[in-house]
Amino acid sequence: MRPEEALQGIDVVVLAGELGSRLRGVPGDTPKVLAPVAGRAFLGHLLDHFAGFGARRVVLCLGHRADRVTAWLAQGGARRGLEVTCSVEPRPLGTAGALRFVRGELGSDPVLVANGETFLDADLRAFVASHRLSGAQASVLCAEVPDTGRYGRVEIGPDGRIRRFDGRRPGHGVVGAGIYLFSAAFLDRLAASDAASLERDVLEAAAPGALHAHVSRARLLDIGAPEDHAGDHAGDRDDDDRGGP
Repeated sequence: MRPEEALQGIDVVVLAGELGSRLRGVPGDTPKVLAPVAGRAFLGHLLDHFAGFGARRVVLCLGHRADRVTAWLAQGGARRGLEVTCSVEPRPLGTAGALRFVRGELGSDPVLVANGETFLDADLRAFVASHRLSGAQASVLCAEVPDTGRYGRVEIGPDGRIRRFDGRRPGHGVVGAGIYLFSAAFLDRLAASDAASLERDVLEAAAPGALHAHVSRARLLDIGAPEDHAGDHAGDRDDDDRGGP
């Protein structure tokens, strides 16, 4: 499989319903996905990354100030040939609630889900292949970082399955990168639940071994951290991806 074929036929969902009030130098009513990174809206980098791996359809889950994002799209923010659909939640639903809200618009199996605040320039071809080989209904793309205290550590067993989410502890380790592959069956169960937070109520509540992990050494960019979103390295990558800790 060529890199540009990795996401062909796979719907992509970007969870982008939060505000940018935590970002230094960015107006508080600006959606985080429009925060400037390397001279461009963060969302532009995300969409280009997915399109580069063959994505053709992206659903944006938006909330307050969705009009800013739709205006950015109307001005040509997204790459040509990429179908971008905006779903505006009627009230804050949480990350799991946002997925529940758009479940009926998603037709592929699996679906790639991405947190709109983080960027990992990893090889998504390797992630998709690892997910399919694992046989799991849900896979989490993870990253090795020098300090897990900012994110929350993920403990992975020798079988590549997540044993637990271990909270924020200092030191080198593996963290979730905010990118997931979910089967249709997994999304159907989520849609039938009353979970609000994808991370807390769904992933962290999963039984040990239920979730597959694919670990990348690519650089993790978090626009919620001033030292990250002010940088200019959104495109840096180390392509050494592997399916274990």
